[in-house]
Amino acid sequence: MNKILEDIRTAVPALSQQVYGKPLVYLDNAATSQKPVQVIELVNMMNSGLNGNVHRAMHYLSEQATMLYEQARERVRQHINAPERENIIFTSGATAAINLVASSFCYRFLKNGDSVVIAGDSHHSNIVPWQIACERAGAKLKVVPVDENGRLEIERVDSLVDARTRLVAVTHISNVLGIVNDIGQITEMAHARGAKVLVDGAQGIVHAKVDVQDMDCDFYAFSGHKVYGETGSGVLYGKSDLLNQMPPYMGGGEMVETVTYEKTTYAPLPLKFEAGTPNFIAAASLAPALDFADALVSGEWGRAVKEEEAAILAYLPDALREIEGLTLYGTSGKKIPLFSFSVDGCNSSDIAQMLDKLGIAVRSGQMCSEPLMNRYGVTGMVRASFAPYNTLEEAVYLADSLKRVVKMLR
Repeated sequence: MNKILEDIRTAVPALSQQVYGKPLVYLDNAATSQKPVQVIELVNMMNSGLNGNVHRAMHYLSEQATMLYEQARERVRQHINAPERENIIFTSGATAAINLVASSFCYRFLKNGDSVVIAGDSHHSNIVPWQIACERAGAKLKVVPVDENGRLEIERVDSLVDARTRLVAVTHISNVLGIVNDIGQITEMAHARGAKVLVDGAQGIVHAKVDVQDMDCDFYAFSGHKVYGETGSGVLYGKSDLLNQMPPYMGGGEMVETVTYEKTTYAPLPLKFEAGTPNFIAAASLAPALDFADALVSGEWGRAVKEEEAAILAYLPDALREIEGLTLYGTSGKKIPLFSFSVDGCNSSDIAQMLDKLGIAVRSGQMCSEPLMNRYGVTGMVRASFAPYNTLEEAVYLADSLKRVVKMLR
């Protein structure tokens, strides 16, 4: 491992630990990334000192917490190139952000006989909320299929989206297949028919450059804990004209302008959608988290990460295919270092448990994508998802360990 990668890994304390007497090889980053020192320090500092409720008081602790909270909003705005800070709504994660749109947007715009189109590579969080919304409205849910190699059949969007389609909800990068979808093309096709576009960016925020103005998407949702931030933090980006037309998702404190027993008026954006005490410490962590994310694609760090990722992508698919009976999923198109597979005669959970004893953390099962599992005729997969702090050495160790595990299970 070169010195630059060592420096990156040193900045993430969790990576230096051992499990079961083995050095940790953490390959479950698509579920939750590990946190750098600057995020940990901010969270600890706020918990031990600046723990004052935001926007609600005139005392020092509240003022400082509010400043950090709003600085994080501006940092998110810069990171995704949103036009205004009012476009950035803090949520508890991508799931909450998508549910907000499914509730408020669909309440305002989705009617009986309309339709919503979703991507066939979607996480449950980008399926179930739209099912609920369509059931309530009497609308139809349509699905853009995925082909045998994992490619989203974007050309089918033209036939699925019509004048009654109100929204297309698409995955930026599949959490199972690791393939980067062409959001610009999908957005252009949807807008041509008058439909709005929501992007599930849970993986995209980590592995792709996100410019919401260039994408021209109407909504973009992501979680903080996947991009080196604290759990319980997330973001919904939305275009102002739509957010202003949508009713509040929840009622309570902070999201109001005036309240009487007869009538309530609502606060302007973004507070209109931030009812109650927010997870302000987690939200504040997004500022140092995104600083770390930017450092990983810039300068010496960025060059080292890019080279290592290219080496992993060149090595691991072929190494995995050397295992008899192994099927690798998501093999077409632009790919991030995320590898999902199944092995004939081996249960995915058994593989994951045995890898764990060797110090390797992977994900197994349906990965909150049961329809996609059904598409490929499996009950579960094993997923190894790499982050910029992972190394080629870890990929080699995974391949060698997997060969041992499969031999033992058979």
